Amino acid sequence: MTPSSARISALVVDAEDPELLAAFWSALLDRPVVGRGGPYVWLRRENDLVLGFQRTSAPTPGKNRMHVDITSPDPAAEQRRIEALGGRRLEQYADGGFLVLADPEGNEFCVIPEGPFEIDDEGRADYLG
Repeated sequence: MTPSSARISALVVDAEDPELLAAFWSALLDRPVVGRGGPYVWLRRENDLVLGFQRTSAPTPGKNRMHVDITSPDPAAEQRRIEALGGRRLEQYADGGFLVLADPEGNEFCVIPEGPFEIDDEGRADYLG
């Protein structure tokens, strides 16, 4: 079998208001908006990955099937910063031990510590204490 040359080049998030989400994620990740075209708003490419936001009126029908993890040396401090930017914690996931938040349109993501942390056999984390 020939090795694959496929790679993930972009992560595109559907958005009712791509400008709003681009501003939130730009501030969160310290990546400036670098492009706009049609229904898209793009953040600066880093580590060979670009983050974009695509205008759509189609609602998300439930829980995200895919999410991103954001690393931070201090997840609690990062949570406060994210909430000041317009994000919110999703308490329904607290039992899992992960710090799960949502952006202003409800897209879920986790904030995890930069270093290693334990996960039990049920998939629960221990870094929140």
